[in-house]
Amino acid sequence: MASKDKMKNKAQEVKGKVKESAGRATGNDRLRAKGKADQAKGNLKQAGEKVKDALGKK
Repeated sequence: MASKDKMKNKAQEVKGKVKESAGRATGNDRLRAKGKADQAKGNLKQAGEKVKDALGKK
């Protein structure tokens, strides 16, 4: 996986964790859900990049 993409995907995952924590701390369910969604997107993108790497595609 290209390190640029890897960093971008990891950053999205971390951003999601921060949002989820902030939502939990403030009782904001909407922010918490958005954080979980961002984490899922980051994880899904990382998985897709790993599949591309395994198949030898760029």
